[in-house]
Amino acid sequence: MVSALPFALVATDLDGTLLRPGDTVSARSRAALARVSAAGAQHIVVTGRPAPQVRHLLMEIEYRGLAVCGQGAQVYDAAAGRLVSALTLDREIAETALGKIEAEVGEVFAAVNQDGMDGLMLMEPGYEPSHPTLPAVRVGLRAALWDEPINKVLVRHPALGDDELVEVARSVTSGLVTMTMAGPGIVELQPLGVTKATGLALAAEMSGVPAAATITFGDMPNDVPMFHWSGYGVAMANAHEELKAVADEITSSNEEDGVAEVLERLFG
Repeated sequence: MVSALPFALVATDLDGTLLRPGDTVSARSRAALARVSAAGAQHIVVTGRPAPQVRHLLMEIEYRGLAVCGQGAQVYDAAAGRLVSALTLDREIAETALGKIEAEVGEVFAAVNQDGMDGLMLMEPGYEPSHPTLPAVRVGLRAALWDEPINKVLVRHPALGDDELVEVARSVTSGLVTMTMAGPGIVELQPLGVTKATGLALAAEMSGVPAAATITFGDMPNDVPMFHWSGYGVAMANAHEELKAVADEITSSNEEDGVAEVLERLFG
């Protein structure tokens, strides 16, 4: 029975957590997730990547469940290949937020993830992606970023570190957007109130699992909300200190199959 399981839902981040370098899932991690499924529990991927940037990876690892994408803005049904929920970031608000940030720290460089399953990642001049293997399109002017509906904006500063940029950006965009750090060089603006936790809560509700029966795994500050939401949060050894500070447990790094290490103990 699911009630006898240590956790009925296992929610894992991808980059820096379940994935090894090169966007691979090890044989050990696959076997551990198979144990979770065999025991009657569910696995939900929770990633900052939008659905178009993750669907092929999910197909490669034969993932068929719900996936929370775009920092919580999207819930994607991998089996059906469609979005079951999608939220957008108002483009005028996004542009206003960027202006407020630049008024404080000087010029920043921006990119956007467009809404929908065919949404592109667009980058203005000067923006350099932190994950260069993901598909992206360079545009000539910032104004072109707003041509179609978007779910988030990615921001980089030529000199400031991520922590400093997030701190300043949060202070000047409060009440407009949600600011988060999703990885090295990945500072993002999302719809106000939208986090990985709001997306995971929706997916868990669809799956019939309460927060208390959920264990979450992550590595960056954007995982903090889902750690607060879930019954138990596990940070990777390579995690940001902000996430480690709120974790119930710290496991090995993603390169050392830290997710599998915990799941083998719980579902062994």
